[in-house]
Amino acid sequence: MTKAWLSRRGAIALGLGSLGALSLRTAPAAAAAPVLGDDGLYQLDWYLQSFLDVKEDLEAATAKGKRFAILWGLKGCPACKKLHEVHMRDPEIESYIRDNFEVLHLNHIGARDVTDLDGNKLREKAFAQAYGIRFTPTLQFFPESSAGLAARKPQDREVARMPGLLEPPEFLAMFKYVRQKGYQSMPFTDWLKKPV
Repeated sequence: MTKAWLSRRGAIALGLGSLGALSLRTAPAAAAAPVLGDDGLYQLDWYLQSFLDVKEDLEAATAKGKRFAILWGLKGCPACKKLHEVHMRDPEIESYIRDNFEVLHLNHIGARDVTDLDGNKLREKAFAQAYGIRFTPTLQFFPESSAGLAARKPQDREVARMPGLLEPPEFLAMFKYVRQKGYQSMPFTDWLKKPV
């Protein structure tokens, strides 16, 4: 009799364990914790690992059906910390960006060589200066194709820019604005006023 009771108990435990595992699969996954790198920048495991060739990264993102963005950070930047510890920890924000964008995280005062869309190699700091990046965090959003971009001035290569850190709802709205090509019909401030 004890053996049967243990078997039923085991079966019940197994059944409840299976239901628990099933519910874990359907629940939204918590966003990955950011890791502070040796360079002082926060990293997420899904950020683009790149050879720092912007044209190549843009074309690869488009081939995957995603949009390409550059995130500028700086060691000790309080808004960069908030971006990673608050905004990117929100499962809705994190999953939307991860699923729809390739994000390259660059150091505003960094020394790595970046190959720009025109083929010129610049250190991160010089690259930021060429694009008029003044503070962190700043997000640059690029078109789906690199065609014709090399002939344009650096800032004219972007379709949108987020200078500074917006509050979470507006932050997510900016990514949706770019993904849905809202920039083709209206400024971002007008996009925010649209009914949801």
